[in-house]
Amino acid sequence: MIRRLRRASTFAAVAALAALAPTLGDAAVVPFLAVAGLAFFGIRDGEWFETLALPGDREEERLYGLVAFSVAAAGLALFASLPRAPLPYEAFAAAALAVGGGRLGRELVGRSTSDEFPLVAGYVGVGALAALAGQVAVRLQTELLGVAGGLSLGGPAPAPSLDPAGATSALATALPDLVFLASVAALTAALVRSLVFARDAHITVILVAFAVWGFVALDPAVTVPLVAFGLGVTAALGYVSFALGTASVPGMLTGVLSALLAVVLGGVGWFLTLMAFYAVGGLASKYRFDEKAARGVAQENEGARGTGNVLANSAVALAALLGYAATPHLGVPAAPFAFAFAGATATAMADTLSSEIGGLFDGPRLVTTLRRVEPGTDGAITWQGELAGLAGALLVGGLAAVGMPVGDPVVGGGLVVLAGVAGMTVDSVLGAVVEGERVGNQAVNFLATLSGAAVAVAAALGVAGF
Repeated sequence: MIRRLRRASTFAAVAALAALAPTLGDAAVVPFLAVAGLAFFGIRDGEWFETLALPGDREEERLYGLVAFSVAAAGLALFASLPRAPLPYEAFAAAALAVGGGRLGRELVGRSTSDEFPLVAGYVGVGALAALAGQVAVRLQTELLGVAGGLSLGGPAPAPSLDPAGATSALATALPDLVFLASVAALTAALVRSLVFARDAHITVILVAFAVWGFVALDPAVTVPLVAFGLGVTAALGYVSFALGTASVPGMLTGVLSALLAVVLGGVGWFLTLMAFYAVGGLASKYRFDEKAARGVAQENEGARGTGNVLANSAVALAALLGYAATPHLGVPAAPFAFAFAGATATAMADTLSSEIGGLFDGPRLVTTLRRVEPGTDGAITWQGELAGLAGALLVGGLAAVGMPVGDPVVGGGLVVLAGVAGMTVDSVLGAVVEGERVGNQAVNFLATLSGAAVAVAAALGVAGF
């Protein structure tokens, strides 16, 4: 345990070098290459080797884990100093310290518990604080030294400001943005780690850096109340979803990150619309679960939705959300993205309730032929499930009508309900026609939400002509 903590502390210390990038400028790559060289050539055995070695390093007798992380950070440092469209220093520092600090936070929590949720919470919490500290250090340097690479991607480099009071004031103004970026970095790092790259910190830090860069480019209007609300509510709902067993750890992280993006990039109305699906859909999966399991129609993994399931139902909505956030930069109308988001979410809600509630009733019929089939057959529907799906679409339509830019509440909400029912029907048809060994349920869910988004946008174009 002590060795693991020392190893995590070393990774965090190497990551902290990213906070010096504005001062080092083109030389920011040097310390990372120095660490990589020392780890590769200088530490081949002994106590330090045993402390820093990751699984697999001992067989190779090389500290490939630390070397790879340092080289990845060196590459990002080099990219941050390129003269054209540089990687923002904030993104570099946030990514490096979210990964390095997150590893340290997980190990600190691991000294007292082996439960997965506290370990993930430690990773995200310490990673976010470290990422925030790194960004603050970077921001102060860019303000005081007039170094390019700050949050503003366009225009000339800021003029040097030797006034600490002015730099502090500028930092206070940027703080909500930095908190948001730090949270995104830590959640993304934890999610990537939980999926495939638990020991590949070098891959994680690169993916996180480019994800944060994307949000820097979007330049969302982040306020203190908005980011405080987003962080507080999404963290609480994430814990509840995990505690109730409606989501696995990766699924919980995906949902929390998605909800945070919804409230910051869209607004409270977008957040409530998406959270209605997560909450109601998750509870519907657990509703009378034993009975559904006995009938062979229960959600896998004991009803806990994983990342694949969450993204299959939310990817289209999240893409629409990002498109909406980018409309000020692209000069295109925002309404189509709002309808796409609401239509995809209404489809996901309607399909989930139709499956979870309808699966409890006998006499299902295949949607394409209306002949009776066994419960659990792909493409089977019941009238009870269809009514439950309609109720779900009505709920999302009502929330979208009140809290999202869909024009007239009655017309806009009605179009969202129409899209949800249409998408639910497409899901059933695809289940009956193509779902099987080659096309899985998650692919069908994605195509259904895509169709729901398309129906919503097409219907809105026909009615409103935006």
